[in-house]
Amino acid sequence: MTENFPASGKTGYASFLSELKERIRTARLRAALSVNQELILLYWSIGRDILNRQSDAGWGARIIDRLAADLRRDFPETTGLSSRKLKSLGALVEAFPASLLSRRRVKRRVGG
Repeated sequence: MTENFPASGKTGYASFLSELKERIRTARLRAALSVNQELILLYWSIGRDILNRQSDAGWGARIIDRLAADLRRDFPETTGLSSRKLKSLGALVEAFPASLLSRRRVKRRVGG
């Protein structure tokens, strides 16, 4: 069975299609920005918690290596959980204190 689609110019089909494609692109971009915002906040909070544990409980590099191994085992599809990455998250916390890392500011910095 053949469907008869309206000609582009007669019903505004082309402009409707263009509008739908733009809405899809915009939604995809907003979703990606939202994910990036959440990951920034997650990595920052992990870095803060590691720094706190290191200073309060005297945790050293071996604990971070163990954390990395356990996290990679439980989340094999997730990147950014290596020992080197976990150790570098402390630098993220030091570079961006909590006062600079509100959801609103992160959203603005990543383009939201």
